[in-house]
Amino acid sequence: MDHVDFDFWKFFAGIGIFLWGIFQLENAIKEIGGNSLKHLMHRFTGSAWKGILTGTLVTAILQSSSLVTLMVLAFLGAGVLNLKNALGVVLGANLGTTATAWIVATLGFKLSVEAFSLPFLGFGSFLFLFFKDRPFLKNFGGISIGFGLLFLGLDFMKTSIEEVAGSMDLESLQGYGTWLFLIVGLFITAVMQSSSAAIVIVLSTMDAGLIGLTEGAAMVIGANIGTTVTLGIGSLGGTADKKRLAFAHFLFNVVTGILIFLLLDWVLQFLMTVFSVEDPLMELVLFNTLLNAIGILLFYPFIAPLERFLKKLFKKDEPQGISKYIKNVSTKLPSVALEALEKEILLAYEATTNFIVNLLHNGETNNENISIWRKILYQPIDLLNEYSRIKSLEDEITKYHILLQEEFLSEKEAQKLTSLMLSLRTMVFAAKDIKDVMHNIRDMEDEEDRLVVELHGKIKSYIMSFLEKMDDYKNLETVPEKEPSWINENAKQYKIWISELYEDMKSNNLEFPISTLTNVLKQVISSMDNLGSAVIHWKHQKKEVIDVMP
Repeated sequence: MDHVDFDFWKFFAGIGIFLWGIFQLENAIKEIGGNSLKHLMHRFTGSAWKGILTGTLVTAILQSSSLVTLMVLAFLGAGVLNLKNALGVVLGANLGTTATAWIVATLGFKLSVEAFSLPFLGFGSFLFLFFKDRPFLKNFGGISIGFGLLFLGLDFMKTSIEEVAGSMDLESLQGYGTWLFLIVGLFITAVMQSSSAAIVIVLSTMDAGLIGLTEGAAMVIGANIGTTVTLGIGSLGGTADKKRLAFAHFLFNVVTGILIFLLLDWVLQFLMTVFSVEDPLMELVLFNTLLNAIGILLFYPFIAPLERFLKKLFKKDEPQGISKYIKNVSTKLPSVALEALEKEILLAYEATTNFIVNLLHNGETNNENISIWRKILYQPIDLLNEYSRIKSLEDEITKYHILLQEEFLSEKEAQKLTSLMLSLRTMVFAAKDIKDVMHNIRDMEDEEDRLVVELHGKIKSYIMSFLEKMDDYKNLETVPEKEPSWINENAKQYKIWISELYEDMKSNNLEFPISTLTNVLKQVISSMDNLGSAVIHWKHQKKEVIDVMP
């Protein structure tokens, strides 16, 4: 065998340029249509088969199964996607990621790759550098640069392998069997963290004549198994759902890969007979697509039982905290994180109103076996626990808010975040206002003086009526241009209560401390003001979203 130096650095640079091209493509497409793709995933993942179709389409466009998986995890945590449908998206992502191989095999080995890449790089760089104030043109330039880098990297890998193709003898390796090529494909993908780049290397090696179709197919199977390492590493130290998805992804690819590997000769013969493809490169990418399609057909009937099985796993990795949504959602996808945050704010609102309503109804029971002392000693402790949970939820949301601020937010997203946090802050103030006079309200419940009993009834009636008005306003599908009329009722009601209280005192000898009564009235009005402001802030951000919708 003649000695020919292998230009390792040219090959290594080709891999790097190819990966950088994929990265550039992913970022540019995400900037242009990222939100649209997220809305597509949100809207069209209502069932497992829709999840498969959506996962295939979005991954084929974004050229990144990792980014799609991140979206899936975010939607899963936000409660807008269940585990069953998330599994469908992951299956679809496996199929969608084969689009890169089709592009490369169709164009990269049929044309002069270097000449093909230069116009993309030149045109794209011009748009990217000189149209910074035109986001669409700038990102379109980024897409062009991505394609240019992708094909330039392919040319580097292709030519460096071709230079040594004639002097290499792989017959000795073929003597070990196709399983060795499977391991090589697995290893390359695990190291490079990209199945697309690994398959391009396989295509380049086949194009140079170093390996045949059978060996290439074995390496493709290895690449599909190796790609599970990326998600597996990403799930380490992650939430239970992240580990469940990683494990499901591992099962999909390993089981499918081993099954096809055992039937490899038969499957390749089937492809050549049915599709009559004469080009080995095209046959390899067809095999890659068929491999993932078989995985979908194999696992689709078992998605529901697989979901039940996965939910039993990784219980100890369930996120800690009392929040329901944000603890499961990464801040790396701000639009989804904001959706989870909004749901959490609504839970905080429900917790606040429940705390207030529970205070008003505590002590009212038809069970005569519960003594007054038990009411006094035990009920406030329960209410304080409720208030403590509200404060704990506020702490979790605030920490999440700090992390979310570190991400890149659009102007509208930043405005929405501000409105949501103002809503949270004012509703917690509302809970605190009531908590500070909780014991006074309890004293009023047990008071026998007619004026105090009547005033307690008025307070209770007013609060319940006010909460109903706020709920009606909160549930409106459209946001009124003007603020609701009840927003200014509190100040008027306070003056009426104070005036009536002073008038009643002139003709009645009140033993209950007047300062306590006025303080209760002040705190109740303050609480309703803050709660009303919380709803207004929440509705304000909803109006901003409606205003920007096409």
